Amino acid sequence: MAHIDYYFATVSPFTYLAGLRMEEIAQRHGATVTYKPLDILALFARTGGTPPKERHPSRQEYRLQELQRLSVLNDMPINLKPAHWPTNPAPSSYAIIAAQQAGGGDLGRLAHGICRACWAEERDIAQDEVVRDCLSDAGFDPALADKGLLAGAETYERNLEDAVAAGAFGAPFYITDSGGRFWGQDRLHHLDRHLAGEL
Repeated sequence: MAHIDYYFATVSPFTYLAGLRMEEIAQRHGATVTYKPLDILALFARTGGTPPKERHPSRQEYRLQELQRLSVLNDMPINLKPAHWPTNPAPSSYAIIAAQQAGGGDLGRLAHGICRACWAEERDIAQDEVVRDCLSDAGFDPALADKGLLAGAETYERNLEDAVAAGAFGAPFYITDSGGRFWGQDRLHHLDRHLAGEL
């Protein structure tokens, strides 16, 4: 059975625009998934990336155009300048980590719900009530937002180290147990064909 390590950031618009396509691909191929939320700015700093606000204006403008196009192509609403971005991604990431350990709900729905809250619903995913709502909507105990914070912090940091060691440098990033690396929601069709043995 194939396995995917899924590195992502809850504040990433490209993670949001991936929707639930990775989960559909994994299910189609019988692949398991480990969700590894991480600090994307720390990953950029470790791997040569540049935070969006520090990029040349032409790159910033192109990013907004690309996000708008992807929103239309994927039929997913997006606010290009959300009211609560940037925000602290740690609370939402810790909740995903706690939910993965607890089980009993839909992790894909949880991760996507958190991203959607930021990029389409004008909600601050650093706020406990927003995180609890997302946990509940995905079938998890909302109290997970308040549990295992130390373990969540340790795992969050370890996810960053794992990402760097595995060769990830952006989000979303998908790495299979066979060593296939796929960066970005626009490479999900490559992941699909890789799992089918075609790439």
